[in-house]
Amino acid sequence: MKTTGGSDEAKRNAGESAAEAVEDGMVVGLGTGSTTAHAIRALGRMVDSGLDVRGVPTSFQSRQLAQAEGIPLTDLDAVSGIDVAIDGADQFAGGDLIKGGGAAHAREKIVDGAADRFLVVVDPSKAAERLQHPVPVEVLPAARTTVADDVRRLGGDPTLRDAERKDGPVVTDNGNLVLDCEFGEIDSPGDLAADLSAIPGVVEHGLFVGMADEIHAGNDDGVDVRRV
Repeated sequence: MKTTGGSDEAKRNAGESAAEAVEDGMVVGLGTGSTTAHAIRALGRMVDSGLDVRGVPTSFQSRQLAQAEGIPLTDLDAVSGIDVAIDGADQFAGGDLIKGGGAAHAREKIVDGAADRFLVVVDPSKAAERLQHPVPVEVLPAARTTVADDVRRLGGDPTLRDAERKDGPVVTDNGNLVLDCEFGEIDSPGDLAADLSAIPGVVEHGLFVGMADEIHAGNDDGVDVRRV
């Protein structure tokens, strides 16, 4: 599933703005996606200049980039907590998000939820009055059909996400499948999040309700930082 994004300059401004919140000695959650990649590269430059941090990656993609940038990595089992998590979003309305365009939302939610501060990096194309982007739902392969039926009963239209450069579906880092579920405008993200979480076979969904602490919305001229 592809989404229309903003300019690379807007994404860079957002990512670099969030990276400035990282201080010496911190454990940092490293999200996934093109905007977060700018934050990871900025952190790499800061580490090269002497900043002492450890990163907790949320995907194979973010792990690879962090390693290439020289950021020391760890995992949740080895730390007492995460000071700051930096991650993107496919859409945001107020402090509520839809994530999972990169199929990493299960690990992202674990890391972002464990952080003392969760900074969301976005470009203006991700803003909405109400969430209406399809909600990614990671499902156990054996439960694909039953979960899809339950999503329909909730008023959604599920579509199995296909891989772009190989035959077959997208497989997550956890070995699961992704259903992109169209609900139209979501009047009550919290209620829908609870309903999706209650479906047997759902590993995690892409509704991040009330989790964000700051939105760093970049544009071509700078960045607008909003506390939520």
